[in-house]
Amino acid sequence: MSQPGSLAWFARHESRLAWRDWLSMMTAGRRRRLSTVVIVLAAFLAFLHLVAYPIVKDYAHVARAPDKTALVVITGMLALSWSLMASQAMESVTRVFYSRADLDLILSSPAAAPTLFAVRIATMTLATALMSLLLASPFINVLAVLGGARWLAAYAVVVAISFNAMAFAVAVTIALFMVLGPKRTRLVAQVMAAVIGAACVIGLQLAAIQSLGSLSRTEILSSSALVAWAPASDSLLYWPARATTGDLTALAGVLGAGVLLLGAAIALFAPRFGDCALAAGGVAQAAKRRLSTSNGFRQATPRHALRLKEWLLLKRDPWLMSQSLMQILYLVPPAYLLWRGWGEGAGAVVVLVPVLVMAAGQLAGGLAWLAISGEDAPELVATAPVTAAEVLRAKVEAVMGAIALVFLPFVAAILLMSLWHAAVTVAGIVAASAAAIAIQHFFRSQARRSQFRRRQTSSRAATFTEAFSSIAWAGTAALAAAGTWLAVIGGLFALAVLLVARLISPKP
Repeated sequence: MSQPGSLAWFARHESRLAWRDWLSMMTAGRRRRLSTVVIVLAAFLAFLHLVAYPIVKDYAHVARAPDKTALVVITGMLALSWSLMASQAMESVTRVFYSRADLDLILSSPAAAPTLFAVRIATMTLATALMSLLLASPFINVLAVLGGARWLAAYAVVVAISFNAMAFAVAVTIALFMVLGPKRTRLVAQVMAAVIGAACVIGLQLAAIQSLGSLSRTEILSSSALVAWAPASDSLLYWPARATTGDLTALAGVLGAGVLLLGAAIALFAPRFGDCALAAGGVAQAAKRRLSTSNGFRQATPRHALRLKEWLLLKRDPWLMSQSLMQILYLVPPAYLLWRGWGEGAGAVVVLVPVLVMAAGQLAGGLAWLAISGEDAPELVATAPVTAAEVLRAKVEAVMGAIALVFLPFVAAILLMSLWHAAVTVAGIVAASAAAIAIQHFFRSQARRSQFRRRQTSSRAATFTEAFSSIAWAGTAALAAAGTWLAVIGGLFALAVLLVARLISPKP
């Protein structure tokens, strides 16, 4: 049995905490749901295998002798995976600084704090690697079945990329603390995490729009222009791609580089974690004291005061930025598509309308959860001299106001091109947002705002019906923008989804 304070003892402790955190996130705190979660996860992985087949089947045969086109495509996909891993890693590191409540206890104990933080970095790396392997496994398995066992080396490449991403996240976050200080680092780190996570996807889509007039990432990666511009086939840039196809020399180099980078990050930055974490905790406590001692009041109607309260909470929410900014950033390619298609007819607008409607529904669902279920002072609001209907109306108005602020520029641009398509866009955004808010109201359950990233686990029915509703309204808007009467059928289906959500929701 390992001694208390030893490396193995800390590793067991952090692994247990990570397992509890994952289990709580997946089961929403109800252990009896674990069997259901396992079944759903297995079904989801089986479905991903079906999705992976048409995507990777054309590349399965290139493992033995990959040409330059295949190397460029694989490298692009690996770069996309790295950006998503780095984004998740930065969020995890930032949460360690600002959300863990055990730092005072750890740093005042006789245990070696650098050892603990080294283990904590390793645990975050392991969690990132496991999640990445879970999502990548269907694609790797299909490639291995169709193209041979050489593709199984991709599992090791995913692990190496996870090591690299965590080393980058730790180095950047510590550097932000040293340069900007703890007060600004949380916001900047969240913005950087969202930008890094979306940068590769957005960049490829913008290049595809510019070159091909479409949003397809695979088409731009395999285009003759990009392949001709890319480095020669013997470049070191393609080592991760060659390692993915089973080149053992390249695989050893990629794995060695990943381990070396992670080890260097742990050795250099684990001793600094304690000071950064204490500084972050001090900033959080100071912010709470400033908020608690504020005693300014403004004269306003109850509904106006409630709306201001909701907007203020959305603005102050510490983790809303990283959770929602990426959704907003994904609107950049549609905006560029709209700008590029300006004056060339309604073709680009027809493609853009369902994208905007879908994004509005998803964003409204997250904001509605914060406003309705994430109320941190329900007893205070319940005792206020306003009715429950007025409280709900103010929350809905606050969410719809935030949606309007995000999507109004798109509607204004479309209005200058086509009045009909602008009207369809407005109707679709309002309908999808209202439906998402209604579903969150149907399945409302009291929770803390800090559980925002786990809101999907509180009710699977709410998650799926909200997704189906957004898809249905996006399809309806696409049909209406195309000028077909089939939009009526789409609208009826979307209303049916909302009715089903109402019928299966728990009774008040």
